[in-house]
Amino acid sequence: MAGSPRWDLLQANAGDMAGVLQAVGTTRGRRIHVPGTLNFRDVGGYPVAGGAFIGWRKLLRSDGLHRLGPGAAEALAALKLRTVLDLRTSAEAQFAPSPLEELAGLGAVTMHVSLLGEDLDALPAELGAIYDYVVDQRGASIAAAIRTLARASGLPALVHCAAGKDRTGIVVAFALAAVGVPDQVVAADYALSSLYLDPVHTPTIAQVREGTGLGDRLTAALLASPPELIKRTLERARRHGGSIEGYLTGHGVPGAELAALRSALVQGSTEGEDGDEAQDADVAR
Repeated sequence: MAGSPRWDLLQANAGDMAGVLQAVGTTRGRRIHVPGTLNFRDVGGYPVAGGAFIGWRKLLRSDGLHRLGPGAAEALAALKLRTVLDLRTSAEAQFAPSPLEELAGLGAVTMHVSLLGEDLDALPAELGAIYDYVVDQRGASIAAAIRTLARASGLPALVHCAAGKDRTGIVVAFALAAVGVPDQVVAADYALSSLYLDPVHTPTIAQVREGTGLGDRLTAALLASPPELIKRTLERARRHGGSIEGYLTGHGVPGAELAALRSALVQGSTEGEDGDEAQDADVAR
């Protein structure tokens, strides 16, 4: 079946981050062209313990939606989103508003969970310290985000923040790890942002700055997405809760909701369709 060679590559390189990153990044349909976004992609096709995989067009991730261009509405409509989870602060949402009425018209409910709280100025300056802060101090917000995705008829869902890298990266990593995606694959998915938010291209930094109001405080260093960082973040959460599931239940996610999330996200065969086939099926329905 189409897509299985890449699946084989993903499994064969399970201990090789470069190989895993190549496999996940080159899968057809991974990146989705939505005009006005930089980092819009699907987490479908990733392996799950037990031989299953994450279904395509179930969970998507992106940077901000405040600059959607011509053709974006059609691209979003084809995804049949039920939920848009905005992880930005209320100030960011006001500074760079998402097209709420347009999204609602497409059938998507926009829900806000500020993963970092409301005061970005109070955050540590170093990226790793920010991630530590989120795990140590913002567990309830991570849990609220996961519960948003786990609710009945919540998928397909799009998770986004300003760059689609840090806050989005953390929530997506916890969702994937909670349903059994290996850390190496979660880390490769996280690291893909480095390909799409290349800080060498100054328009990328300018666009993300425009969506946050952070100005010169947003540097190229803060746009990095090293895979080791998200793996370390997951391990830190496990030290808190014994497992990712334990961390989440300890912060208020009922076990039944984690089971519901797994049921909604995971498909039972590794011989699944690839991203292009899934997209074609979405358009055909």
